[in-house]
Amino acid sequence: MKLWVVIPAYNEAATIGEVIRQVRTADLPGLEKEVLVVDDGSSDPTASVARAQGAVVIRHLVNRGLGGALGTGIEAALRRDADVIITYDADGQHSPADIAKIIEPILTGRADVVIGSRMADPGGMPWTRRVANSLANLVTWVLFGIQTTDSQSGLRAFSRAGAQRIRIWADRYEVSSEICAEIHRRRLRLAEVPIRAVYTKYSLSKGQGFRVGLRTLFRLLLFRRLKQP
Repeated sequence: MKLWVVIPAYNEAATIGEVIRQVRTADLPGLEKEVLVVDDGSSDPTASVARAQGAVVIRHLVNRGLGGALGTGIEAALRRDADVIITYDADGQHSPADIAKIIEPILTGRADVVIGSRMADPGGMPWTRRVANSLANLVTWVLFGIQTTDSQSGLRAFSRAGAQRIRIWADRYEVSSEICAEIHRRRLRLAEVPIRAVYTKYSLSKGQGFRVGLRTLFRLLLFRRLKQP
């Protein structure tokens, strides 16, 4: 079976090399593992660093945002005959030890999509992040009718069939809630597994600030209106 790890990256030259090395260390017997980095219009050497580590690199000429990069990466992995697809953040936040855990429900046929939940054990997560995640989970539930403990997690796994049924339209951070909405709309089987987030000064500098969060909420409201039957 082929496992493709899709890593969206924008100006992540400082971390992308180590992230790829860590992904390659994950012990996954019976799986052919490949790494695909979507360089989302970076102005730094993200692409060259990723290639030097043996990753397949697809580069956007302009910055499209997280959603655009994920959409490109998932489609590219499907074209390369992926049986299982993982999305994985480029900032070093995830632990490679969690890869085996997150694909297990896929490999055993219990789920079409798996979300790695940081909220199951949020030790070390700043309280501001906990509040923001809880609000995002609430908004996702109210707008799209799906309850998760960590709707904004960047570590996810998809079966081939699950990835083929999900349609990503959002270009930016609202993509995380959009994926949850698609799981609900397509009636895909969802599982959550606890994961350990690795918080550093660098990883904490990433993500959504207050203003970006407001723009994300506006786009989600628009997305909900457009997706109404």
